Amino acid sequence: MLTGGPLDVLTGDYLAELTMLILGRDRLKSPDLGYAKTFLRQLEEGLGLAHERGVRIVANAGGLNPAGLADAIRALAAKAGVPVSVAHVEGDDLMPFAEGALTANAYLGGAGITTCLRAGADVVVTGRVTDAALVSGAAAWWFDWAPDDHDRLAGAVVAGHVLECGTQATGGNYSFFTAHDVRRPGFPLAEIAEDGSSVITKHPGTGGVVSVGTVTAQLLYETQGPRYLGPDVTARLDTARLAQAAEDRVSISGVVGEAPPTTLKVGVTRIGGWRNEVVFVLTGLDIEEKAALVRAQLAEALSQVATADWTLARTDHEDAETEETASALLRLVVRDPSPDRVGRALTSGAVELALASYPGFHVTSPPGPAQPYGVFTSSSVPATAVPHVAVLPNGTRQPVPPVPTASGVRAAGDAVPAGSGAEPAGPGTGGAGEGPAGRPTRRVPLGTLIGARSGDKGGDANIGVWVERDDAWEWLRTTLTAETLQALLPETEDLRVTRHTLPNLRALNFTIVGILGAGVASAHRFDPQAKALGEWLRARHMDIPAHLLPTHLPLTPEGTAP
Repeated sequence: MLTGGPLDVLTGDYLAELTMLILGRDRLKSPDLGYAKTFLRQLEEGLGLAHERGVRIVANAGGLNPAGLADAIRALAAKAGVPVSVAHVEGDDLMPFAEGALTANAYLGGAGITTCLRAGADVVVTGRVTDAALVSGAAAWWFDWAPDDHDRLAGAVVAGHVLECGTQATGGNYSFFTAHDVRRPGFPLAEIAEDGSSVITKHPGTGGVVSVGTVTAQLLYETQGPRYLGPDVTARLDTARLAQAAEDRVSISGVVGEAPPTTLKVGVTRIGGWRNEVVFVLTGLDIEEKAALVRAQLAEALSQVATADWTLARTDHEDAETEETASALLRLVVRDPSPDRVGRALTSGAVELALASYPGFHVTSPPGPAQPYGVFTSSSVPATAVPHVAVLPNGTRQPVPPVPTASGVRAAGDAVPAGSGAEPAGPGTGGAGEGPAGRPTRRVPLGTLIGARSGDKGGDANIGVWVERDDAWEWLRTTLTAETLQALLPETEDLRVTRHTLPNLRALNFTIVGILGAGVASAHRFDPQAKALGEWLRARHMDIPAHLLPTHLPLTPEGTAP
C-alpha cells in the first residue's frame, strides 16, 4: 500500500471477536501484553517509508493495551531514527465488567482518532473501536466534519466497512471468482470526497478486481439490517448506490446518515470451558453401521461429559478410485467445565478401540490434551458512561465528548426494532417447473444466478445475497423468503431467521439467530464463523425461471438444466 501509489492515510483493522479472547489470554500472562504484536513487526518495515511519504497510520492494533503499543512504537521509531509523533485512544476497556469476564470492551467511534490527528499525530493506535471508525475518523479529520454531519460520516462509514476486510473487496472470497484472476488480489483503497461519497479502487498494477459485485458482497458482510448502527452515526445501507465508474473503480453515493443510538455495544469474552475432538475415518462399505458401532462403544465414557456432539460427513464416493475418496469422517467434539473429563484420558480411550471396533479403524491425528474455548457475548451500556479519551502526542489526555444521539435507536446486538425493514417468514412464489406468469423454469443451483457472502456476529450469522439484474431481483425478492431459506438450509429450521431487503443493491440480508452457539471461540460448528454458509445456500437447487439464467447453461437430453 505504501509503495503502490499515492496514499494519505493507511488504516489497519486487527481486532476480531476471537482476537479479543486471544489478547485477553495474553494479558493474563503479562500486563505488558494485550496488543497485536504483528502490527509492531510490520512497522519495522513500513514506518520509515510512511514518514518519507507523509502517510498517516491509523490502526486498532492496540487491542487491550493501546498505551503499551504506543510506547513500543515510540521505542521502535527512536531505534530506527524515524521522527514520528504517536498518539492513542483509550476508554473502551470496561474491566472489571461482570463475573467471569476475561475482556469487556465498548465499541468506540472515530472521534478520538479525529482528535489525535488534529493534534498532529503521525501514528494513531486504538483499542476496540468499530472497524469502520478507522476510516470515518480519518475522513472527519481531513475534511473537518462536525459530529452532526451525519450523511458525510455515514458515507465514510460505508467506505470503511468496504475496506475493513482487505481483499474481500477486490475479489477475495467472491462468489463469482471464476470470472476474474484473483490469485493475488491487491488491497482496496477509498478515495473519499468532502460530501462523504467515495470511489473504491486499488493501486494500479495490483491483482484482483473492483466491481459492483465485489463491493456489494463486502457491503453485505456481517451486517444485520438496513440500519448499520455505529457510535458516531447510523448509516442507512438501503440508501447506498453503487456504480461502475471505470475499470476497477466503483462509486458509492447517496448514503443517508442518522443520529447514532444512545448506547454502545460491548463485546464480552469469557473462558467457556474445555474442549477436545477426535475424527474417525470410516472407509468403504457400511459407513452408517461403522459410525453407529463406535458411538455405541463410547457411549459410557461420554456419559460423564457435559456435551458430546457427533457429526458424520459423507465425503465417501461409491466405487472410489482412491482410499481417501472412499472414506467418510466421523467427528466427535466434547466440551466440559473440567479439562480432566475431556483430556487425554477420554481421547486416548477412543483410540484404544483401534483393535476392537469397526474394520479399517483409524483417526486423522493422535489424541491431544484438552483446550480452553471461549464464549463471546454482546451487551450495551449508555454512551455517556464510557470514558472516550484521546491521548495526544505530547501526553495530554483529552476527553472526547459524547456524540449527540437519538433516543429509541438500539445498539448493535440488541433485538431488531420495529420499522427497521425486517420481514417475518412467509411463503415465496413460483413452484417446480413453472415460474411467474407461467414461464418455464430449470432446477439448478441457486448460485447459478445469485452471489452470497456470509459471516458471524457473536452467536448469530448473516447471509447476504444479491443479483445483477432488475428482473432477477424481482424474482429473488418475491421467492427467497425467510421461510424458503429455512427449507433450503435445514440446520436453520428451528432458529429465528429475519430477512431485510436492500433494493438499491438488489440484495437480501438474512440474520440467523443462535446458529453459532456462543460464538467463534467456542467452535460450536464445523464452520464456526459461518464463512461458507452462503456458499452452501448457493449450492442448493431451486426452480429458477429459465429466462433469468445464463444462456450458455448446458441442457440435458430432456431439455432441462442439469
